[in-house]
Amino acid sequence: MIKRIAQTAGFTGLLAALLLTLLQSLWVAPLILQAETYEKAPATEAVHEHAPGAMAGHVHDEEAWEPEDGWQRVLATTGGNLVVAVGFALMLAGLYTLRAPSRTSQGLLWGLAGYATFCLAPTLGLPPELPGTAAADLVQRQTWWVGAAASTAVGLALIVFAGNWLLKLLGAAIIAVPHVIGAPQPEVHSMLAPEALEAQFKIASQLTNAAFWLALGLISAWLFRRKGENGQRA
Repeated sequence: MIKRIAQTAGFTGLLAALLLTLLQSLWVAPLILQAETYEKAPATEAVHEHAPGAMAGHVHDEEAWEPEDGWQRVLATTGGNLVVAVGFALMLAGLYTLRAPSRTSQGLLWGLAGYATFCLAPTLGLPPELPGTAAADLVQRQTWWVGAAASTAVGLALIVFAGNWLLKLLGAAIIAVPHVIGAPQPEVHSMLAPEALEAQFKIASQLTNAAFWLALGLISAWLFRRKGENGQRA
């Protein structure tokens, strides 16, 4: 079983990471590069503010290392995506040992659940941000993000698997808790890039992550079932 999980996670993570990197390179990365031109431009020429003094809390570390445009950025993105994809694939494969998909298509449902848990729910309070966007304290955002993802996972599990309607209602309430509390927000909302560019970036981020999770669920379910069938024949 450990070998089955490891092989499923390894191959699934690799394929899903390559797909995500391709989509990001074609759609998301160009938007980030365009936003960085506003971030690096003189403030008097590029600042787009919602309130006076909006960018006072924005600090740009000139000495911080970042990959250069081109192969360095692509390699860095691919490496990061691979680590994340294999980790999520391991999680899915582990869950399959508790409730194995009877059909490969059920992997799409697991993928949708993962997308809702780790992308959709957290971004309702903390949407993806372009470079040069003011943000709240990092630790507070991370804490809220983890809480939103955890509550969504628990809530979805209760809604889908609980046989009692009271537990299903409890699951819905648990999902809503972090959003009722509210995500941490900066004192002043501001950004350097135009609003139209930010809107494009949010759409691109959501769609690429949705494609990533659907592929992750579908490929992992297919490989997990295939490895199981091969094991039974052996």
